[in-house]
Amino acid sequence: MDGGMLSQEEINALMGGGDDSASASAQEKADRLTDAERDAVGEIANINMGTAATTLSTLLNNKVVITTPRVSYVSINELSQQYDRPCVFIHISYIEGIDGNNILILKEADVKIITDLMMGGDGSNTEGELSELHLSAISEAMNQMMGSAATSLSSMLEKKVDISPPSASLVDLNDTIEDTDISTFLDDEVVQVAFDMKIGDLIDSQIMQLYPFDFAKELYERFMGSSGGGSTASAAAPAPESAPAAQPAPEMQPQMAPNMMQQPQMDPNMMQMQQPYMMPAQNVNVQPAQFQTFNQGIMPLLQQENIDLILDVPLEVTVELGRSNKSIKEILDFAPGTIIELNKLAGEPVDVLVNGKFVAKGEVVVIEENFGIRLVEIAK
Repeated sequence: MDGGMLSQEEINALMGGGDDSASASAQEKADRLTDAERDAVGEIANINMGTAATTLSTLLNNKVVITTPRVSYVSINELSQQYDRPCVFIHISYIEGIDGNNILILKEADVKIITDLMMGGDGSNTEGELSELHLSAISEAMNQMMGSAATSLSSMLEKKVDISPPSASLVDLNDTIEDTDISTFLDDEVVQVAFDMKIGDLIDSQIMQLYPFDFAKELYERFMGSSGGGSTASAAAPAPESAPAAQPAPEMQPQMAPNMMQQPQMDPNMMQMQQPYMMPAQNVNVQPAQFQTFNQGIMPLLQQENIDLILDVPLEVTVELGRSNKSIKEILDFAPGTIIELNKLAGEPVDVLVNGKFVAKGEVVVIEENFGIRLVEIAK
């Protein structure tokens, strides 16, 4: 300031014209959801995940509990702080009923346990890196889960809602995500709906959904459009007046009184005859109730239903010729031409493994120029 005069920059600073970050922050907050929109999104997500948990429980033949959602806002930087290791992103697009997409986030270890349960394991086979087999299996599981959630959403919105097959990818949020399907999705702040998920005694973790703000607002508008019409009509309809129905009552009483006075007095013996006649107690044949026995006979049907859900999941088939135990010294002495004796006799059937599980025995055959296996015994 010179001679009591302010420069143009100082005037702009005093008037707030140069505070672009404050203006951007205010606009960002204005674009967020209202309290009503936020509650509606949480309720929709809660109903959808409840249906999805039931489907996942049937698929895994295990108890699945997904708790009440927590709705908040999150950016890509905050996500990278929450997930400091690679996690699995499942991208879900709606193709009918509503227009939009969202992302489900699962931890890598949780995906391994879920896929192992889907393939008949006990959930303990979680060693090694996440493969395309894991991603294919979890995509199929999410397809079943979110498909049932879309059906539930159809009931709420009173119109058909459908999704495209989800796609799963392993993402490290600490690295760059440019040139990926989710880069544009996470450019700005998004709506985060977090759930606590428990699967038996194997998983006690978290699953979350990410919604763009415009998709969350559309869900709210569709939800209020389907539920608001009935409530508005019922609220606008006037309540029936009860006064006209109550008015004739005083007029009937004077007319009924003379008629009642003119009736002859009833004989006491007749009054006794008109009293309800009580039947004497009789011997009744009482037998214990017979209920259906919940035995193992119905389990194959349930297993068949579970298998039908994962028929498209690819599995790795391995044929094991035999095994041998060697010391480290012997292994270091390996060279081209070394012969290793196996624990199988010549001509003995070889083992057929599916995802490391023994399923059958077979004999080696030659099909044109390729080896093949003819199954001779199926494991029980």
